[in-house]
Amino acid sequence: MNPVRKTFLLSQALWAKYTVRLAPEAPGERHGIVSPSSFVPEASARPLRLVAIGDSLVAGSGVEHQDLALTPRIARKIADMVNRPVQWETHAKLGSTMRRVRYRFLPEVKGHVDILFICAGSNDVMARRSREDWLDDLRAVIEQARTRADHTIVCSAGQPHHSPKLPAMLRRELAHRIDWQTAASQRICREYGVDFVDVAHAELVSDFWASDGFHPSASGYEQASGLVVQAMSFLPEMTATIR
Repeated sequence: MNPVRKTFLLSQALWAKYTVRLAPEAPGERHGIVSPSSFVPEASARPLRLVAIGDSLVAGSGVEHQDLALTPRIARKIADMVNRPVQWETHAKLGSTMRRVRYRFLPEVKGHVDILFICAGSNDVMARRSREDWLDDLRAVIEQARTRADHTIVCSAGQPHHSPKLPAMLRRELAHRIDWQTAASQRICREYGVDFVDVAHAELVSDFWASDGFHPSASGYEQASGLVVQAMSFLPEMTATIR
Protein backbone atom coordinates (compact mmCIF):
# COMPACT_ATOMS: atom_id res chain seq x y z
CA MET A 1 0.00 0.00 0.00
CA ASN A 2 1.14 3.53 -0.76
CA PRO A 3 2.80 4.91 2.42
CA VAL A 4 0.82 8.15 2.26
CA ARG A 5 -2.46 6.29 1.84
CA LYS A 6 -1.52 3.94 4.67
CA THR A 7 -0.82 6.88 6.96
CA PHE A 8 -4.20 8.45 6.14
CA LEU A 9 -5.99 5.16 6.74
CA LEU A 10 -4.29 4.61 10.07
CA SER A 11 -5.15 8.13 11.19
CA GLN A 12 -8.78 7.68 10.16
CA ALA A 13 -8.94 4.32 11.95
CA LEU A 14 -7.57 5.89 15.13
CA TRP A 15 -10.04 8.76 14.82
CA ALA A 16 -12.92 6.29 14.49
CA LYS A 17 -11.68 4.20 17.41
CA TYR A 18 -11.81 7.13 19.80
CA THR A 19 -14.76 9.00 18.30
CA VAL A 20 -17.47 6.50 17.31
CA ARG A 21 -19.55 5.54 20.33
CA LEU A 22 -20.82 2.02 19.77
CA ALA A 23 -24.20 0.93 21.09
CA PRO A 24 -23.95 -1.56 23.96
CA GLU A 25 -25.20 -5.12 23.84
CA ALA A 26 -28.97 -5.29 24.23
CA PRO A 27 -30.18 -6.18 27.74
CA GLY A 28 -32.48 -9.11 28.35
CA GLU A 29 -32.44 -12.89 28.36
CA ARG A 30 -30.33 -14.49 25.67
CA HIS A 31 -32.59 -17.46 25.25
CA GLY A 32 -36.25 -18.09 24.69
CA ILE A 33 -38.85 -20.05 22.77
CA VAL A 34 -41.23 -18.85 20.07
CA SER A 35 -44.24 -20.56 18.51
CA PRO A 36 -45.45 -20.17 14.95
CA SER A 37 -48.21 -17.68 14.26
CA SER A 38 -50.59 -20.45 13.16
CA PHE A 39 -49.47 -23.12 15.60
CA VAL A 40 -50.94 -26.59 15.18
CA PRO A 41 -50.11 -28.49 18.42
CA GLU A 42 -50.44 -31.96 16.96
CA ALA A 43 -47.89 -31.12 14.25
CA SER A 44 -45.01 -30.82 16.70
CA ALA A 45 -43.08 -33.21 18.91
CA ARG A 46 -40.27 -31.00 20.20
CA PRO A 47 -39.04 -27.47 19.58
CA LEU A 48 -36.26 -26.99 17.11
CA ARG A 49 -33.10 -25.72 18.77
CA LEU A 50 -31.45 -22.67 17.19
CA VAL A 51 -28.09 -21.56 18.58
CA ALA A 52 -26.42 -18.35 17.39
CA ILE A 53 -22.78 -17.53 18.11
CA GLY A 54 -20.77 -14.49 17.14
CA ASP A 55 -20.23 -10.76 17.47
CA SER A 56 -22.35 -7.70 18.25
CA LEU A 57 -24.91 -8.58 15.58
CA VAL A 58 -25.75 -11.69 17.60
CA ALA A 59 -25.41 -9.79 20.90
CA GLY A 60 -28.07 -7.32 19.73
CA SER A 61 -26.12 -4.08 19.83
CA GLY A 62 -28.26 -1.25 18.49
CA VAL A 63 -31.66 -2.20 19.92
CA GLU A 64 -33.22 -1.70 23.35
CA HIS A 65 -33.87 -5.35 24.24
CA GLN A 66 -32.89 -8.85 23.16
CA ASP A 67 -36.45 -9.49 21.97
CA LEU A 68 -35.79 -6.98 19.16
CA ALA A 69 -32.42 -8.47 18.18
CA LEU A 70 -31.42 -10.74 15.33
CA THR A 71 -31.69 -14.25 16.77
CA PRO A 72 -35.27 -14.17 18.09
CA ARG A 73 -36.36 -12.65 14.78
CA ILE A 74 -34.71 -15.55 12.94
CA ALA A 75 -36.42 -17.96 15.34
CA ARG A 76 -39.86 -16.47 14.65
CA LYS A 77 -39.43 -16.74 10.91
CA ILE A 78 -38.24 -20.34 11.12
CA ALA A 79 -41.15 -21.23 13.39
CA ASP A 80 -43.63 -19.84 10.89
CA MET A 81 -41.95 -21.62 7.98
CA VAL A 82 -41.81 -25.08 9.56
CA ASN A 83 -44.84 -24.69 11.85
CA ARG A 84 -42.89 -25.73 14.92
CA PRO A 85 -41.78 -23.98 18.09
CA VAL A 86 -38.17 -22.82 18.02
CA GLN A 87 -36.01 -22.65 21.12
CA TRP A 88 -33.20 -20.12 20.66
CA GLU A 89 -30.08 -19.06 22.52
CA THR A 90 -27.08 -16.85 21.82
CA HIS A 91 -23.40 -16.88 22.74
CA ALA A 92 -21.93 -13.56 21.66
CA LYS A 93 -19.98 -10.47 22.65
CA LEU A 94 -19.39 -7.04 21.19
CA GLY A 95 -16.06 -6.95 19.35
CA SER A 96 -15.73 -10.71 18.86
CA THR A 97 -13.66 -12.13 16.03
CA MET A 98 -13.91 -15.56 14.45
CA ARG A 99 -11.10 -16.65 16.76
CA ARG A 100 -13.25 -15.94 19.82
CA VAL A 101 -16.06 -17.90 18.18
CA ARG A 102 -13.66 -20.79 17.67
CA TYR A 103 -12.13 -20.94 21.13
CA ARG A 104 -14.82 -19.54 23.43
CA PHE A 105 -18.34 -19.68 22.03
CA LEU A 106 -18.31 -23.00 20.20
CA PRO A 107 -17.11 -24.90 23.29
CA GLU A 108 -20.07 -23.39 25.19
CA VAL A 109 -22.55 -25.11 22.88
CA LYS A 110 -23.70 -28.34 24.49
CA GLY A 111 -26.22 -30.97 23.49
CA HIS A 112 -28.14 -31.49 20.28
CA VAL A 113 -28.49 -28.47 17.99
CA ASP A 114 -30.77 -28.39 14.97
CA ILE A 115 -29.47 -25.11 13.51
CA LEU A 116 -26.19 -23.38 14.34
CA PHE A 117 -25.89 -19.80 13.11
CA ILE A 118 -22.35 -18.37 12.97
CA CYS A 119 -21.93 -14.63 12.59
CA ALA A 120 -18.52 -12.95 12.81
CA GLY A 121 -16.18 -11.16 10.43
CA SER A 122 -16.52 -7.40 10.77
CA ASN A 123 -14.14 -7.25 13.73
CA ASP A 124 -11.60 -9.45 11.95
CA VAL A 125 -11.61 -6.94 9.10
CA MET A 126 -11.40 -3.88 11.32
CA ALA A 127 -8.63 -5.44 13.42
CA ARG A 128 -6.70 -6.12 10.18
CA ARG A 129 -6.26 -9.79 11.01
CA SER A 130 -4.35 -11.69 8.34
CA ARG A 131 -6.13 -13.59 5.63
CA GLU A 132 -4.35 -16.76 6.70
CA ASP A 133 -5.66 -16.44 10.26
CA TRP A 134 -9.19 -15.78 9.01
CA LEU A 135 -9.18 -18.85 6.74
CA ASP A 136 -7.75 -21.06 9.47
CA ASP A 137 -10.32 -19.94 12.03
CA LEU A 138 -13.29 -20.19 9.68
CA ARG A 139 -12.38 -23.69 8.55
CA ALA A 140 -11.91 -24.83 12.14
CA VAL A 141 -15.22 -23.30 13.20
CA ILE A 142 -17.13 -24.99 10.38
CA GLU A 143 -15.50 -28.34 11.08
CA GLN A 144 -16.44 -28.11 14.75
CA ALA A 145 -19.91 -26.82 13.96
CA ARG A 146 -20.70 -29.83 11.80
CA THR A 147 -20.06 -32.11 14.78
CA ARG A 148 -22.41 -30.09 17.01
CA ALA A 149 -25.35 -29.31 14.75
CA ASP A 150 -27.51 -30.94 12.12
CA HIS A 151 -27.42 -27.78 10.01
CA THR A 152 -24.98 -24.87 9.94
CA ILE A 153 -25.26 -21.46 8.34
CA VAL A 154 -22.44 -18.92 8.21
CA CYS A 155 -23.08 -15.18 7.91
CA SER A 156 -20.83 -12.64 6.25
CA ALA A 157 -19.53 -9.52 7.95
CA GLY A 158 -22.00 -6.73 8.41
CA GLN A 159 -21.76 -3.41 6.59
CA PRO A 160 -19.23 -1.23 8.45
CA HIS A 161 -18.11 -0.08 4.99
CA HIS A 162 -21.45 1.75 4.68
CA SER A 163 -21.51 3.19 8.18
CA PRO A 164 -22.36 6.91 8.05
CA LYS A 165 -20.05 7.44 11.03
CA LEU A 166 -16.82 6.41 9.28
CA PRO A 167 -14.64 8.52 6.94
CA ALA A 168 -14.91 7.80 3.21
CA MET A 169 -11.36 6.51 2.68
CA LEU A 170 -11.70 4.10 5.61
CA ARG A 171 -15.04 2.87 4.28
CA ARG A 172 -13.50 2.13 0.89
CA GLU A 173 -10.67 0.15 2.47
CA LEU A 174 -13.12 -1.81 4.63
CA ALA A 175 -15.22 -2.55 1.54
CA HIS A 176 -12.16 -3.97 -0.25
CA ARG A 177 -11.34 -6.23 2.70
CA ILE A 178 -14.94 -7.33 3.16
CA ASP A 179 -15.24 -8.17 -0.54
CA TRP A 180 -12.28 -10.52 -0.20
CA GLN A 181 -13.53 -12.02 3.06
CA THR A 182 -17.03 -12.61 1.66
CA ALA A 183 -15.73 -14.36 -1.45
CA ALA A 184 -13.39 -16.55 0.62
CA SER A 185 -16.17 -17.43 3.06
CA GLN A 186 -18.54 -18.37 0.23
CA ARG A 187 -15.90 -20.63 -1.27
CA ILE A 188 -15.14 -22.39 2.01
CA CYS A 189 -18.82 -22.88 2.81
CA ARG A 190 -19.32 -24.50 -0.58
CA GLU A 191 -16.40 -26.82 0.12
CA TYR A 192 -17.97 -27.95 3.38
CA GLY A 193 -21.53 -28.02 2.09
CA VAL A 194 -22.92 -25.47 4.56
CA ASP A 195 -25.14 -22.50 3.81
CA PHE A 196 -23.77 -18.97 3.60
CA VAL A 197 -25.65 -15.67 3.73
CA ASP A 198 -24.15 -12.48 2.31
CA VAL A 199 -25.54 -9.53 4.24
CA ALA A 200 -22.47 -7.43 3.50
CA HIS A 201 -23.67 -6.56 0.01
CA ALA A 202 -27.43 -6.28 0.56
CA GLU A 203 -29.18 -3.03 -0.32
CA LEU A 204 -30.15 -1.62 3.06
CA VAL A 205 -33.59 -0.43 4.11
CA SER A 206 -33.77 3.32 4.66
CA ASP A 207 -33.89 3.10 8.46
CA PHE A 208 -31.32 0.34 8.77
CA TRP A 209 -28.92 2.09 11.17
CA ALA A 210 -29.26 2.37 14.92
CA SER A 211 -28.52 5.64 16.71
CA ASP A 212 -24.78 4.85 16.79
CA GLY A 213 -24.65 4.72 12.99
CA PHE A 214 -22.76 1.46 13.15
CA HIS A 215 -25.15 -1.31 14.23
CA PRO A 216 -28.58 -2.22 12.87
CA SER A 217 -31.78 -0.74 14.23
CA ALA A 218 -34.84 -2.90 14.85
CA SER A 219 -35.69 -2.46 11.15
CA GLY A 220 -32.13 -3.41 10.24
CA TYR A 221 -32.30 -6.61 12.25
CA GLU A 222 -35.65 -7.41 10.68
CA GLN A 223 -34.10 -7.10 7.22
CA ALA A 224 -31.06 -9.16 8.20
CA SER A 225 -33.17 -11.92 9.75
CA GLY A 226 -35.11 -12.26 6.52
CA LEU A 227 -31.90 -12.60 4.53
CA VAL A 228 -30.60 -15.26 6.92
CA VAL A 229 -33.74 -17.39 6.79
CA GLN A 230 -33.95 -17.11 2.99
CA ALA A 231 -30.44 -18.58 2.78
CA MET A 232 -31.33 -21.66 4.87
CA SER A 233 -31.64 -24.22 2.09
CA PHE A 234 -32.44 -26.98 4.59
CA LEU A 235 -35.71 -25.54 5.92
CA PRO A 236 -38.02 -27.26 3.39
CA GLU A 237 -36.39 -30.57 4.30
CA MET A 238 -36.87 -29.90 7.99
CA THR A 239 -40.51 -29.05 7.44
CA ALA A 240 -41.08 -32.37 5.71
CA THR A 241 -39.03 -34.70 7.90
CA ILE A 242 -38.59 -33.51 11.50
CA ARG A 243 -41.18 -34.88 13.92
